[in-house]
Amino acid sequence: MSAKRKGEDDGEALSAYRGRRDFGRTGEPRGGAADGGGPVFVVQIHDASRMHFDFRLEADGVLKSWAVPKGPSTDPHDKRLAMPTEDHPLDYRNFEGTIAEGQYGAGTVIIWDEGTWHQERGSSVAEALRKGHLSFELDGHKLHGGYALTRFRQGKGEAWLLVKRDDSHASGHGTPDPVRARSARTGRTLRQVASEE
Repeated sequence: MSAKRKGEDDGEALSAYRGRRDFGRTGEPRGGAADGGGPVFVVQIHDASRMHFDFRLEADGVLKSWAVPKGPSTDPHDKRLAMPTEDHPLDYRNFEGTIAEGQYGAGTVIIWDEGTWHQERGSSVAEALRKGHLSFELDGHKLHGGYALTRFRQGKGEAWLLVKRDDSHASGHGTPDPVRARSARTGRTLRQVASEE
């Protein structure tokens, strides 16, 4: 996996992310230097026009991102739809708050889970994603053990499946109700974050 970490010079990698946002009107990060440590992952619950979970893995200096409508599951029988979104800056892992009305992705965001991750096999994350299958291990507050992202549709409507591996960390609990779920950092719910903004 590449150890490359970038800040403001991310250029093309973050052009789609930056092109959709007015940083004078949103508290989302523009992109800056990372704070070190191993490759990170973050799962944010986003109460936008449609409630969903954003699943992000650090790779090649950015957060590779997927919108997961039903959220990551701890049950290996659950196959979760994961729609790729634009790469996000590494410091987006720290974003918890409300994106203002009229801005792209308007709504409240909490950090539901976070931790470190590593690729299980393969030469690089970029190559695995190009081929359409990435196997990895998560070590978070809530999610642990093996997972896989597998592309099942290419082209304009590209889509992936996020599936838990049947290992010692698997359970039948699935995913919590996003409305009642609490931030891994602050213990707040979406409603509490929205009311405090």
